[in-house]
Amino acid sequence: MPASKSLSAIAKAGFANASSYDKHRPSYPAEAVDKLLAALHLAGNAGAKVVDLAAGTGKFTEVLAARPEAFDILAVEPHDEMRAELERKSLPGVRVVNGTATSIPVPSKNVDGLIAAQAWHWFSNRDSLEEIHRVLKPGGYFGVIWNIEDYNSPREWTPRTEGEAKMKDIIWRHDDNQPRFRHSAWRKVLEDKEQKPILFSQPLQEISVPFTKFLSPSAVWDRFHTLSQIAILQGKELEDTKAEVAEILKSDGVEKNENGEVALHGHTYFAWTRALPTESE
Repeated sequence: MPASKSLSAIAKAGFANASSYDKHRPSYPAEAVDKLLAALHLAGNAGAKVVDLAAGTGKFTEVLAARPEAFDILAVEPHDEMRAELERKSLPGVRVVNGTATSIPVPSKNVDGLIAAQAWHWFSNRDSLEEIHRVLKPGGYFGVIWNIEDYNSPREWTPRTEGEAKMKDIIWRHDDNQPRFRHSAWRKVLEDKEQKPILFSQPLQEISVPFTKFLSPSAVWDRFHTLSQIAILQGKELEDTKAEVAEILKSDGVEKNENGEVALHGHTYFAWTRALPTESE
């Protein structure tokens, strides 16, 4: 969740229903997680210190806590409702704290790896990058990961069904000028060759793993409704949006299985980079 110096009003309102977010947002495919942790040199690194930054309700924290490496995990989350939902899980090896991307409560050069799951787009700026660099051990790795449904993807990505393309139109119609993965602005600070000093290795390393998930039409809406720009809709606007999605899901423009469940297509996208030494180190 947003973890810059302060939470935006959109983030506070859009993620207020933390239990719904936790229930309806997906976890992360094992293939993608294995590849990311290998890239971050965390796979097989028993007891490694890992920060899950902007951990939200702990969708990715749960994955880390279940790993055989028995990571020492610090889950940092500024949104009160989200953090409370994560704390209730009492995950093994996890300490949950209030913090932001510019104020991570960790000593300098203390962390083996830092991961921002479904969140880096909210605070992808130089101040955050400097703080992440501060807490990482020399040569430590910073990774980002997102589950991106076709309906919530960048304009240049082509959804795999007509129905998902129409749902994507709805998302872009309700664009609220808040930073999202689909805007691709999150990568700029990581690829800026003019910044002084350059804190992380370039070019950014990237992998994308496709997924397909079948859900009931009502479950599709529940997931769609967790997107913050949809979650804040009220009254007739919300009713009209829900009805529009329902019509799409009834149409021949979506893929369905024998149980009448609708296929949601997407990609689990992840990228990583390595902390570089600075002149003061």
